[in-house]
Amino acid sequence: MSILLYNLFLWLYQISVWLVSPWNRKAASWIKGRRDLLARIASSGIGERRKKLWMHCASLGEFEQGKPVIEALRRMDPDITVLITFFSPSGYLIGKDYAGADFVFYLPADSNLHARAFLDIVNPSLVIWIKYDYWFYYLTALRKRGIPVLLVSPLFREDQPFFKWYGNLHRLMLDSFRAFFVQTDSSKRLLGTLGISQSVLVSGDTRFDRVIDIAESFEKVPGIAGYCGSANVIVAGSTWEEDEEELDHYANAHPEIRFILAPHEVEEEHLRDMEALFRPSIRYSELIKKQPENTAKADPPHVLIIDNVGMLARLYHYATICYVGGGFGEDGVHNVLEAAVYGKPVVTGPVIEKYVEVVELSECGGVIIIDNALEAESVFERLFRNEDEYAYHSKASRDYVYGRKGATAKIVEYIQENRLLTS
Repeated sequence: MSILLYNLFLWLYQISVWLVSPWNRKAASWIKGRRDLLARIASSGIGERRKKLWMHCASLGEFEQGKPVIEALRRMDPDITVLITFFSPSGYLIGKDYAGADFVFYLPADSNLHARAFLDIVNPSLVIWIKYDYWFYYLTALRKRGIPVLLVSPLFREDQPFFKWYGNLHRLMLDSFRAFFVQTDSSKRLLGTLGISQSVLVSGDTRFDRVIDIAESFEKVPGIAGYCGSANVIVAGSTWEEDEEELDHYANAHPEIRFILAPHEVEEEHLRDMEALFRPSIRYSELIKKQPENTAKADPPHVLIIDNVGMLARLYHYATICYVGGGFGEDGVHNVLEAAVYGKPVVTGPVIEKYVEVVELSECGGVIIIDNALEAESVFERLFRNEDEYAYHSKASRDYVYGRKGATAKIVEYIQENRLLTS
């Protein structure tokens, strides 16, 4: 890709966001969040701080990957100033209240002018880029200023532009990173084909550290224990319409089982569609009004629809079986590690090939892949009835996650050894 095509892409992207913003909530948030953004950053006082760490995340998933690093560095040096930027509204709207950061902003749209102005204001000591979301002008401006940038938890594949004849611009962006903390050996080998001379360390994925932290410092979700009672519980997280259509028959036919459904999108229209599929059902916001404590006071509908975001990782704690959505869509399954860490069998749809941890979990028995509703029902019945099979899949899930902790420690050790936050 040439710089002209890249600039055309940036222009077309912003135009398309403006065009759809009148009826697209995320697009409207994207625009509103960037209004007078540089002026707000300049007036925030961040320019007066010393020893600044800037972490950039595309969205919520990358934010979760970055949290363990931020929190470990905070423990190491409480005096650092932490700035977190997001590209997407779904990340920003959750991350803006994160107590581990001093400043949280959207990332101004990529341009030569914006990158120079942003860095003039912030002037970070160290930058941590989580997984991907490569922006040419920001990365090249950081390189020109000699500011160290670390790429944390990326996955590289042969079909990415870096490894294509037209990927020169993308390869230039890789030159901006001081070190790569990749998830897999294959990612390291692919970078080697480009002659990458910087440090390339196979550290694993910080998401393992994150989900272990959540599980080991578990905080109860109000009302859920009382709702579940002594029943078997299926928690279905990050579901899309395709997932819900595979689950609704089994859920409706088994009122003795508690179903907790946490959809990926919580817009009102989608929630109403779910209520039409799952009968009877109750929304979490209504349940908590009637049953605020953990002690059951009534017999509510056996399907609970979660109508908020931010507590899914804790909901899996209450499951007998976990179902993770996305596996019936084009983009593939969502984060299975949030469920597997609790040592519960995890079920998902067939689109998993982009996600190495899901492939590995399916191979070791921690994740069970289904192709349709009939298979889902068969798997659920076997797991509920066969204690040995249930125990096998549960142990495989937990062992896989706990066997891969430690990525955060490797990253922090590198930062300490290279004195990247000492100024």
